[in-house]
Amino acid sequence: MGTHGAGVGRRGWAVRLVALVAVLAMPACQRAYEGPAPTGTSAVDDGTVLTMWTRSLTAAFSRVLIDEYNRTHRNKVKLTVMPADSYQQRVGAAAGTRQLPDLLAIDVVYAPNYASQGVFTDIGERVGTLGFREHLAPSHMRAVTHAGRVYGVPHDIDLAALFYNKDLFIRAGLDGDRPPANLRELHEFAAKLTALGGGVHGFNFGGACPDCMVATAWPMIWASGSEVLSEDGTTALLDSVDATRVFQLYRQLYTEGLAPRAARNESGPTWTREFGEGLVGMQAMGATALRSIEDRLQVGVAAIPGLEGGASSFVGGDVLGISSNSRHADQAWDFIAWTLSERAQVEVVAKHRYVTVRSDLDGNVYAQQDPRLVTFTALARKGQTPYAVAFGKTFNDPNGPWISAVADAVFGADDVGATLDRHNASITASLGGG
Repeated sequence: MGTHGAGVGRRGWAVRLVALVAVLAMPACQRAYEGPAPTGTSAVDDGTVLTMWTRSLTAAFSRVLIDEYNRTHRNKVKLTVMPADSYQQRVGAAAGTRQLPDLLAIDVVYAPNYASQGVFTDIGERVGTLGFREHLAPSHMRAVTHAGRVYGVPHDIDLAALFYNKDLFIRAGLDGDRPPANLRELHEFAAKLTALGGGVHGFNFGGACPDCMVATAWPMIWASGSEVLSEDGTTALLDSVDATRVFQLYRQLYTEGLAPRAARNESGPTWTREFGEGLVGMQAMGATALRSIEDRLQVGVAAIPGLEGGASSFVGGDVLGISSNSRHADQAWDFIAWTLSERAQVEVVAKHRYVTVRSDLDGNVYAQQDPRLVTFTALARKGQTPYAVAFGKTFNDPNGPWISAVADAVFGADDVGATLDRHNASITASLGGG
């Protein structure tokens, strides 16, 4: 779930990620390595050169923090950026040979797996010294907590929101300042927007992009009052009435021509392009897309609604931890603690129009300059981040059971409810609960 620098492309949850390699898929009793015991709570700035890895989709965000830290500290962080599509494989291989960097930023949905497999050092004692501990993004903190130990902190936050083109709304006779309040209105608005002609469609989605569909369809189910996964992330709950009705809506939008024909085969690379070109009235996508949408478009943002109302969001992004291989835990903690400080969160993160990871800084001066950023901040606190150790192979893999369920439910010939009932079992089995 999150992905800075996406623009009209993809980011974390909007990129076709592969399943974790074998070393990360092993059960805890078969770990290839063990993380060291906690080393205390010291933060040391003594001129050490620290190594850090991140995926390409998070690189721009990480760099703005690293540049400022390097400018103001004796320690220096050397960043290595890797292609998002191969990041999990590279981390798995390095973990198996104990060649991980000092600092590792990873997609939050993979955090439970990494935490359970000893990739990170336990930093719970260090995090406990932070006076603002209770204000750190709760969904991210849950993801990095395993067996009562804390293995990371929030690094950056991305989230899914409903973007809408105000100019197209007005042309279609809709209120440019009022997005749909529920999914029934979303369908009605989509029909009016599509009626404008000229290649305009009311709604768009990435029907062949597994993580795109997770981040945009799941909030609709959550906002309707239902869950998608069990609390422990081992059982799928997609056989609910609410999930069926949400996917019936997707099928209706597609079969009625209210979404582009290309949505069926859109695997991610260009899934937001038509919105950026002013040809789509509404689309649920990552908050960081706002950074690259041309100023000529008057764009509003809102929470993703449910069937009868409500509001939710998929909260993605990255978490940051000290690897189990690092010999510079105190210096690495100095960097991590600084990234969470008020100065870094306000004068670096918020100033660059990113969402802060601390709720006590939501009202900062930079966030107040754009009402859309205020909306994003509110969504970051009320949305959800799914928790599942086997999330990657189940929901991000383009050959996994989730995207197969989406294809059959949205584009298949069978009854939507029966289709989801059938696929729910295979998804649960992949999660480890079958």
